[in-house]
Amino acid sequence: MALYVKAAEILEKAERKQGALKTLIYDSKFTNIKQLFALVCETQKFSSILEEIIVSTKLLKLTKLKVHLAKVLLYDLLLGQGLKCGGTWKTMMMKHRPRLQAELARMKVKQGVSRNVDLLPASAQQPEGDQLPRYARVNTLKTTVDDVVDYLKRDSFAYLGQASRLEDLTLKGKVFVRDIHLQDVLVFSPKTDFHDHFLYKAGHIILQDKASCLPAHLLSPPPGSHVIDACAAPGNKTSHLAAIMKNQGRLFAFDLDAKRLATMSTLLLRAGVTCQQLANQDFLKVDPLSPKYKDVEYLLLDPSCSGSGMVCLQDDASVDKEKEQARLASLASFQLRCLNHGLKFPRLKRLVYSTCSVNSQENEEVVAACLQQNSGFRLVPLLPQWPERGLEPLSQCLRASTKKTCTQGFFVALLERDCEAGNAKQEPAALMSDLEVTGHSPPAFKKRPAASDEEPEISPAGHTDCSPSKRKKKMPTAD
Repeated sequence: MALYVKAAEILEKAERKQGALKTLIYDSKFTNIKQLFALVCETQKFSSILEEIIVSTKLLKLTKLKVHLAKVLLYDLLLGQGLKCGGTWKTMMMKHRPRLQAELARMKVKQGVSRNVDLLPASAQQPEGDQLPRYARVNTLKTTVDDVVDYLKRDSFAYLGQASRLEDLTLKGKVFVRDIHLQDVLVFSPKTDFHDHFLYKAGHIILQDKASCLPAHLLSPPPGSHVIDACAAPGNKTSHLAAIMKNQGRLFAFDLDAKRLATMSTLLLRAGVTCQQLANQDFLKVDPLSPKYKDVEYLLLDPSCSGSGMVCLQDDASVDKEKEQARLASLASFQLRCLNHGLKFPRLKRLVYSTCSVNSQENEEVVAACLQQNSGFRLVPLLPQWPERGLEPLSQCLRASTKKTCTQGFFVALLERDCEAGNAKQEPAALMSDLEVTGHSPPAFKKRPAASDEEPEISPAGHTDCSPSKRKKKMPTAD
């Protein structure tokens, strides 16, 4: 019952514009975030259909339920995988089930469709070929890609080998491929469910969107390094960093919410992570000059954002544009403060900045403002084969989207300490206590010297050591 109460509460808050849906979900402190996220997003997507059924059957009058609670219960009863509760609510909904099913059938006949999804307006539909694949990252702290492939083949999945083009990720049924860009990611058909599967429960696979795997992959801290995950919960990127580090070194992970951090601790335990040091602390209040962080060379920053890249949050025509712009400006200001703060760690070599937003105000504009204020860092060109780039002139960055990369919407930038500018005096910049970017053009900035076209692209494992330390580590080659 707690699932439906919390889902209804979030839908009501979102309707009142009290926060972004993703933020409300992750701040809910609910124990099973994935289950809650799926229910809320799907209920919101079918909201108009559910409301029509509720009105036409007079469900609220007959049950005395509030509308948002009625919607989430009705979604699972008619469109989902069945009610996940017992007691009074289940008895009540099952009593009215025949009439509710009949009304859904009547709607389909009236519109001349056979599938529930076809009841949605065209703008809200995703043709089957455009549905996002199910991605699973192999947790190399506990197993190998080959072992997972063998296990799945014994479990009646058909393995089609390594994908060679984006079209290979369009799958149906119990088949899977190895991803075209990320070697530790396996790709399955959209409706594949692993939540009750042994590999998931044992922590051998992590259910994580491919785009969300990019930040840790691109930062690629070598084993033995000291790393910060600045805004760490719910922890998938943290566990990915630990796997890349082979559990060797120190991984400092911060989050302001104690309950989210506790949930994250459980996730990391299941994933076999042992190199972490979790702190219930605001990253902006962490002292970069503390002896504790004197060896930090790598930092992953995935701060709070609008979540506009999440499929279930896109194209919401009901959003108040003026309030949304004010909210984006506030988020961008916070993101820039976090980014500037992250670059203050004295031995920092590389920082990855990422968001699950598609707004340039939170992405390219934040990075542009940061480069203007930090002359000692430059952008590193990323994955030349990746099909979607950052908006000009920041094409070194990556973007992701449902159409071009078959993922959720995402943005990633990699900042690296610039050896040539390392000893140069920082040029005067229009330093801002808050980011003064609006929904207009990106702020003007002097383009930093990036890796030239003549230089080979710097791969995630091919680090350039510009640390202001006399002793340099020999970096291991990529596995």
